[in-house]
Amino acid sequence: MTSIRLDKRDLILAKGSQVMTRRGYHGTGVQEIVQAAGIPKGSFYHYFASKEDFAVQALEYLYLPRLDRYAQALGNSALSPCQRILGYYRELLAHFSSREKPEYHCFIGSLGFEMAELSPAIGEQVESILQGSVDILQACLEEAVAAGELPADEDCANLAAFITNAWQGVLTRLKVGGGTAPMNAFVDRLELLLRA
Repeated sequence: MTSIRLDKRDLILAKGSQVMTRRGYHGTGVQEIVQAAGIPKGSFYHYFASKEDFAVQALEYLYLPRLDRYAQALGNSALSPCQRILGYYRELLAHFSSREKPEYHCFIGSLGFEMAELSPAIGEQVESILQGSVDILQACLEEAVAAGELPADEDCANLAAFITNAWQGVLTRLKVGGGTAPMNAFVDRLELLLRA
């Protein structure tokens, strides 16, 4: 019974977050979420206290696995620390470049812009996820310093925050412009930053 309950919750989170990504928080009602998931409206409230609670849980549902994949990629000891970082972002660039029409719909970016100031719960969840990304990157950059790939006096916390913030900007540009030029520029500059 617990498995069925979790499966249905995951279905609502997956389908509802797709709708909310396209239509925005304010443009999405509970009715649109349950229609996308193919469930009765009453079922929504078995899993979520409100639409805000749904958004907070959807952020966790979508981004904790992504943070895990990021940590695995940046923890791959078969490559040097700088190679791990550059390889990760080069793979993302290759992924988007291979699409006929590159586009990206960023749930965390859209929700953060729209709701971070209006909903402390959503704002805290967005900040927690973004900081998690910074922390993973910082640990890899510290390994790069220890390995002599970066100067001993490199401020890894600052560099990790800068790279993460720049990447969020790239995703915003990709969403508005649809081209990969900002992503190419990001990877080019990242190579220089990491002195690769």
